[in-house]
Amino acid sequence: MGITIGLPFYNAEDFLELAIKSVFAQTYQDWELILIDDGSTDRSLEIAKSIKDPRVTVYSDGKNKKLASRLNEIVGLAKYEYLARMDADDLMSTKRIETQMKILEENPSIDLVSTGTISISNDLEYLGARFADLTEISFDDLLFKRATPLHASIVCKTDFFRRNTYNTSLKIAQDYDLWLRASKKNDFNIRLIPDLLYYYREENNATAKKVLAAYRNERVMYKKYAENQYYKLWLKSKFKSLLVSGISLINKEDILLKRRSYNDNDPKKEGGYLKELEKIKNTQLPTH
Repeated sequence: MGITIGLPFYNAEDFLELAIKSVFAQTYQDWELILIDDGSTDRSLEIAKSIKDPRVTVYSDGKNKKLASRLNEIVGLAKYEYLARMDADDLMSTKRIETQMKILEENPSIDLVSTGTISISNDLEYLGARFADLTEISFDDLLFKRATPLHASIVCKTDFFRRNTYNTSLKIAQDYDLWLRASKKNDFNIRLIPDLLYYYREENNATAKKVLAAYRNERVMYKKYAENQYYKLWLKSKFKSLLVSGISLINKEDILLKRRSYNDNDPKKEGGYLKELEKIKNTQLPTH
């Protein structure tokens, strides 16, 4: 059973090659990789085009359409029944696709599987981990953020994204909007597994500017979806925005990065990640 791995990229020359290596290092090898450029101005497109493998296709139209548009395009291009997300600055465990595919194939009622995440720095340092073990997530769980899957760790049935497309008017938090919208119509059959199979670079996302923008979008979504709980959630979001603004004013943005993942100083988790990282680094890419 094949799977499409969709990897959109924009000016990711420092990270893209290693991200692609983590695809080639997978224990599950029945895949196609769609690399879709969003108008990069660095060497990203050159790196993508250097890969010579019949399973890899590179798309580029020279335009900067933003992430949501590219994700919708990947769904239209996908040839397989299953689809995996990945961001260009992240990595994934060599067992990620095999593990998530097995769950989907053994549980036909499930549409999406999300994994635990290891947070890493831009220099690939282990920062911490976050994970959950849930067989379902309710609309209220999403609304109150008691459980929210990391968008790029998702493996799902491609038809889910055909029924539930990304909102291209949103610059960030497109995934949160989609989860809420799908859940609202009872079309969010997901399982969260605790396996730490996705390696997420946090530094680029844990800035005050990005966090505040996410909170602004969050409040827009509360207005759309929260109904009688809107004011409670709006006040909570505004309070968090004030805290982040205060943290920024006193130059303590590193606090935002530390909050993203629970660093339990578990040498077993870190050791497992470092072993996987070594496998990925040692993977040879077929280039011309």
